[in-house]
Amino acid sequence: MAKVFNVTADCKPKLHYMVKLDTRLAAIRKMVDDGAYFTINRARQYGKTTILRALGRYLQSDYYVVAMDFQTISNSKFAKEESFCVSFANIFLRSLKNNKLSANKKLEAAMEQMSDCAEKKDEIFELPELFEHLTVICDSSNKPIVLLIDEVDSATNNQVFLDFLAQLRAYYIDRDVQSTFQSVILAGVYDIKNLRRKLRPDEDHKVNSPWNIAADFNVDMSFGKDEIAEMLQEYEDDYRTGMDVYEIAGLIYDYTSGYPFLVSRLCKLMDEAVYGMEGFESKGRAWSRTGLMEAVKLILCEKNTLFESLSGKLTNSPELCILMEELLFTGKQIAYNTDNAMIDNAAMLGFIKNKQGLVAIANRLFETRLYNYFLSTSELQSKDIYAASLRDKSQFIIDGHLNMKRILERFVVHFNDLYGDKGESFIEEEGRKYFLLYLRPIINGTGNYYIEAQTRELKRTDVIVDYRGEQYIIELKIWHGNEYNHRGEKQLVGYLEDYHVDKGYMVSFNFNKNKKIGVKELLIDDKVLIEAVV
Repeated sequence: MAKVFNVTADCKPKLHYMVKLDTRLAAIRKMVDDGAYFTINRARQYGKTTILRALGRYLQSDYYVVAMDFQTISNSKFAKEESFCVSFANIFLRSLKNNKLSANKKLEAAMEQMSDCAEKKDEIFELPELFEHLTVICDSSNKPIVLLIDEVDSATNNQVFLDFLAQLRAYYIDRDVQSTFQSVILAGVYDIKNLRRKLRPDEDHKVNSPWNIAADFNVDMSFGKDEIAEMLQEYEDDYRTGMDVYEIAGLIYDYTSGYPFLVSRLCKLMDEAVYGMEGFESKGRAWSRTGLMEAVKLILCEKNTLFESLSGKLTNSPELCILMEELLFTGKQIAYNTDNAMIDNAAMLGFIKNKQGLVAIANRLFETRLYNYFLSTSELQSKDIYAASLRDKSQFIIDGHLNMKRILERFVVHFNDLYGDKGESFIEEEGRKYFLLYLRPIINGTGNYYIEAQTRELKRTDVIVDYRGEQYIIELKIWHGNEYNHRGEKQLVGYLEDYHVDKGYMVSFNFNKNKKIGVKELLIDDKVLIEAVV
């Protein structure tokens, strides 16, 4: 059976094209060999289940691996200590039996004894009894036992689970005098070290996690460009598309920053959705820059579990919405400080990353999806500037090409008519938002746009528009005088060189009362610049 790109459940080497995990597995193996207890907390669909299952196979020659998934234990089982312990014992024993157990009468007897005790309804079987049996099993085993628990944060609202962690901690501390697990690995989105625990029912939640024994997990689970290229090369060896493997790998990385689900999803879309579309009748056409742009358009429009999770988090957290809007629309620089609960939470959920000490959106696809999310609100789409764009839309597309100069001309007119009497603070905070709001219905469904993050620290925002295979570079900035503007023109020319395009666009939001609004065309170093002042 031919391999495919996979975006559901874990990836399996014999069935799926996937990034090689050897380096990551070796790093985690060292932590296991050292006896570390730790958590793997990463955002949704970041490859946690894949790495855990691969790790189980990787360790099986030297360890017995017990792999569990807390999602298979119903919430009702967590409500009472005994029901949780019985469920845990049954799943634990079933998973342990999946190992190739050596003939060991002592271990078999210990497993049988725990099974019998868990099934007796007339005897107490709670956490102390459970851990006594686990200790006997670990002591009887001819190999060290490693415990892996996936989706562990599905249980974090339960006191029983917190007490379970406390027992694990106690046995870890006493591991020099009694047998216990070689290593315990808990995987989920939320960092269990930061659990808030109620010590008494009438108390407020306090930071008091029993999981303060956990070692730091610093293994990078995102995919690098070379790793993506290696995966694509395996596909290329099978299909001989003629793609430029390193170019496509670099473009995929540019859009995803190596987020595993997004990497696999773009590849799957090119392979299964773009291939066969009009203009992409061959795999070679699908696996091209243009094919990738088509896949980007598809992923930004689709409903998938990852994007639905992101929008759900925004809906449920007004504070997170405010943070995202500040990053996207105001150009505000926010220090990356994990002592700030909202920044820490946004990073844990995968929204943001630390970029040279500042908060940045995690990847280009997230950024564009977030822009679309905020710009699609009924409040914004009721704005007059949005209605003006819808009215003007037909005059901006000529023979399938965007007339960006005409877009800027009409934007200048509408913005000044509608908002010209607004103050400086309005323009600085809302100018970028209103330009994107004007642009969105023009390219929606046919093109995409994203913000070039590298230019944020230069006090300007560059919008890159991809429309039917053509790229338009638009610089948005606040006017700070002629000298600053000339430097900006030179910077944009250099940027156009990087993108191998001959024409660029500038929109300056000018606070001067005697400013001259309008659009002009300049020729600088063989590059055409269309400058708009509003």
